[in-house]
Amino acid sequence: MSLDQARFNMIEQQIRPWEVLDASVLALLSRVHREAFVPTAHQALAFADMELPLTHPAVEGQCLLAPKVEARLLQDLQLKPSDKVLEVGAGSGYMAALLASLAQRVVSIEIDPNLARTARDNLQKVGITNADVRTADAAANQFAACTAEGPFDAIVLSGSVAEIPPALLAVLAPGGRLVAIVGQEPMMRATVVTRVGDASFQTAQPWDTVAPRLHNFPEPSRFQF
Repeated sequence: MSLDQARFNMIEQQIRPWEVLDASVLALLSRVHREAFVPTAHQALAFADMELPLTHPAVEGQCLLAPKVEARLLQDLQLKPSDKVLEVGAGSGYMAALLASLAQRVVSIEIDPNLARTARDNLQKVGITNADVRTADAAANQFAACTAEGPFDAIVLSGSVAEIPPALLAVLAPGGRLVAIVGQEPMMRATVVTRVGDASFQTAQPWDTVAPRLHNFPEPSRFQF
């Protein structure tokens, strides 16, 4: 099977059935080649309906999310060409490439220096020039690395969190959207938060999934008397 056929099958058999129907998102998934962001050891699985490790040996939490999950997060962001976007968890740079293809500018933060370097190299190879990958612990010092360049029109967390930190909501511009996968295993919720006023937010949780944790985000105590 050719790469083009495998990519077509991924879109038609995995992504469309997951209610990703935005024509601009579907066209983008055909245009930005996912296999360019997959480690060589996993090239044969580039279009599989699964998470792919980004390191060898695999490190917990360092993976490329399943194609349908990335596509639906992207659709939920409802990006505009003028948007400034923050991503937490650059990984191999694939989501940053998708975001940058729809928005004006992307700042992507990656805690692992080797992954950040890989993401920069991958983005350069495919000609993406409006995505800046920073090496930092996004959660450190009250999310200082995230707030320094705010406000943002859109924020995406490329991994799961127990709860959405208020410090991230604070750097959403008016009308800005944040998408994240929130909760605990075995079931998490895709969560879309829209800033509708200075201190007012609307929240929707349109679908369920499970994703690996982002590193160092707050974990509320689950101890109960």
